[in-house]
Amino acid sequence: MRDLNGLRENVLLALKRVLQEAAGAENAEQALWIVTRTLPALFGNRSGDHHVGEPTSAAAAFMATPDRRHHLITAPVNFRPEQYHELVAIDLGHPGLVARTRRGVFLADTSHHESFVKILQTFRAGSAMQLPMLWKGDHLGVLICANAARGAFEELDFQAMEAFAALAAALWVAHEGPAWLSTIDYDKLPVRRTEQPG
Repeated sequence: MRDLNGLRENVLLALKRVLQEAAGAENAEQALWIVTRTLPALFGNRSGDHHVGEPTSAAAAFMATPDRRHHLITAPVNFRPEQYHELVAIDLGHPGLVARTRRGVFLADTSHHESFVKILQTFRAGSAMQLPMLWKGDHLGVLICANAARGAFEELDFQAMEAFAALAAALWVAHEGPAWLSTIDYDKLPVRRTEQPG
């Protein structure tokens, strides 16, 4: 059984550290990386059902491109290298649902969701949390944390991640993330429109 008081304390300490470090980030993506690298270690039960050395959790921010046609995989943790700055159709899978509804999704067991699309190629997510990053009502992107184990996350994880999604949105705007997105040559980036084997 998880120590929920310990989780609460760890979340508060992590928020404090992320705020302090991200204030000095050199750019918007670096600020997001400070958030995404924190999430896998902070949330979820640890699963023993994996090989040593294999990642069992991952996180990333899927940022809406200026033309609103794609999410750009930004600040990924435990994604395959070729997925860095990969474009994902903005309506694909649960990130697309979050973009459309501007509401988070908590997938305790992805096998119970026929609409689940495997975007992360490092492992198949058994559970996932996806929260909208909003600023003044505008959809900026989706903050995602996934775990290979089913049932890895609890409601308290999801509630705490809402705070990280709000913080990530504020950091993105403060570090001029929307302006940075307009400098990217999207024609040179790989595109994932549907599930690909892996």
